[in-house]
Amino acid sequence: QVQLVESGGGLVQSGGSLRLSCAASGAISTLNWMGWYRQTPGNNRELVATLARDGTTVYADSVKGRFTISRDGAETTVLLQMDNVRSEDTAVYYCHFRTYYGSMYWGKGTLVTVST
Repeated sequence: QVQLVESGGGLVQSGGSLRLSCAASGAISTLNWMGWYRQTPGNNRELVATLARDGTTVYADSVKGRFTISRDGAETTVLLQMDNVRSEDTAVYYCHFRTYYGSMYWGKGTLVTVST
């Protein structure tokens, strides 16, 4: 089992910045990918950014050049730096942890609201 603790959501003005953090505990040796998805009402959860254990990153086209995913020292603490945010970035952001075996774990979610 893996437990994920998210922090850093909140209200931010359009064009501003926000940083999300996710710390994993438990069966962390099974880590393959770790990162963030987001979801708005009535829509499916979509990938925002994810970071592989070997350092490979994947970003959604909509956030490329604005968001940066990285590790905060520990292999299983991941940050999402969100710069130049837009109203369409408003969503609940969920940390995810994908194991080598294909299992996916989710955090409880943190709300990001971008005001115009």
